[in-house]
Amino acid sequence: MKAVIAIDLGASSGRVMVGYLESGKIRLEEFHRFPNQQVMHGNESCWDLYAILEEIKVGINKVVATGVEVCSLGIDTWGVDFVLLDQYGKHLGEFVSYRDARTEGVLETLLQDNQMSREDIYNITGIQFLPFNTIYQLKAIRDQQPEWYNEIDTLLFVPDYLNYKLCGVKHCEYTNASTSQLLNCREKNWNPQLVEACGAKMDWLLPPQMPNRIIGQYQLGDIHIPVCSVASHDTASAVAATPIAHDEMAYLSSGTWSLIGIESMEPYTGELAYHYNLTNEGGVDGRYRVLKNIMGLWLIQRIKAENPSLTFPDIAMLARQAEPFKYIVNPNDNDFLNPSSMTQAIKQWFKKRDLPAPESLSEVVRCIYDSLTLAYADALEQIAEVSGKNIRELRIVGGGIQDRFLNQLCADVCEIKVSTEPTEASALGNVVNQLIASDIITSLGEARQIIDASSDVHDYTPNHIDGLEQIKSRYQQMTR
Repeated sequence: MKAVIAIDLGASSGRVMVGYLESGKIRLEEFHRFPNQQVMHGNESCWDLYAILEEIKVGINKVVATGVEVCSLGIDTWGVDFVLLDQYGKHLGEFVSYRDARTEGVLETLLQDNQMSREDIYNITGIQFLPFNTIYQLKAIRDQQPEWYNEIDTLLFVPDYLNYKLCGVKHCEYTNASTSQLLNCREKNWNPQLVEACGAKMDWLLPPQMPNRIIGQYQLGDIHIPVCSVASHDTASAVAATPIAHDEMAYLSSGTWSLIGIESMEPYTGELAYHYNLTNEGGVDGRYRVLKNIMGLWLIQRIKAENPSLTFPDIAMLARQAEPFKYIVNPNDNDFLNPSSMTQAIKQWFKKRDLPAPESLSEVVRCIYDSLTLAYADALEQIAEVSGKNIRELRIVGGGIQDRFLNQLCADVCEIKVSTEPTEASALGNVVNQLIASDIITSLGEARQIIDASSDVHDYTPNHIDGLEQIKSRYQQMTR
């Protein structure tokens, strides 16, 4: 029996899990779970990476204490965020989160200062314009010029930094680096023009390396555990674990963020892809994740945080009780990135536009469900148009698949068959990436077959919605 430790870090929690390959199937066992909450340091919203690192070590200790023979360990996290180190390996500044307000308006400043256009950046990177991309975080630091700025020696993305703290090896993994909006998407290396534009230096940056390779050893007493650099962007691992059965199947990684798209061997960076703000993030085996990044269940999670007595099934039940498609927002609006109250932010979104606003909690959550699924349908139409693919099926993976109301609504609004599973997609992707690195699994195709055979798949057939084309037209007019 082969076992690997998958450390899967999300925006709200982290897990240390063990994946076992047994009789052609993968079994996951959770050994340690811990909260991951942003903390305020001064006026900055930050990650507590020291606490995360200690929790990771606690989880590893729990696994080792059972006597399980571990082949390797690997870490996946969210994208874009990074740590800056001095020449001695000490971190500089705080571990600032992408949800911090420091990047507000920075895109416009970067374009003005460097006489660049959005098209210039997109043609190079193929990456969706999001206000918190690494390029804008670095520009914000450069413009603020903190006292430690001239001491910067190395930039490590969050999973690379955590690997460094475990095994002492500095490394740059490609899939996470691809989210930065600093890579040439075709050549898969740093673009000097963009690095200079944001005020960074090329010698801070390590060459991006393809995932699924052993980079060092974590020592625990007399035990040495190989550290594997997996597809360290959690969505890259989630897509690796998605059983994509044919070329006309799209995927939706449903969690705090909703990542909806297709897998491709080539990026799409033409005028239409730019117009639709599609992204071409890196995947396993040099593939591209052509997708749209949508705010996702973050909106529901924040509603739940404001109403702690409600469970997620309670929230879905509230949505069922409200009139459908009465209220629609753009879920990707910056107003929803990190408001003090999501309920009030949604109501205020309508009031700012002199539109009737939802009043009851039931209407607010129905607004979120309807708006998310309309965003999914719109993204699929855009991706189909850009790629020329006839998308006829959607595979949803991730924690969001536990919301069956959302799954069915997605099938209804997108008007295609939906299948779901696995739930623990990013952790499973982490596991199979390690097994590929150790030559226990031969390929990504084999890994996906194993995962599909290990999953309890649910299918959803679309139901007709009266007036859906007019509803979609309303959404498109609002968001474009």
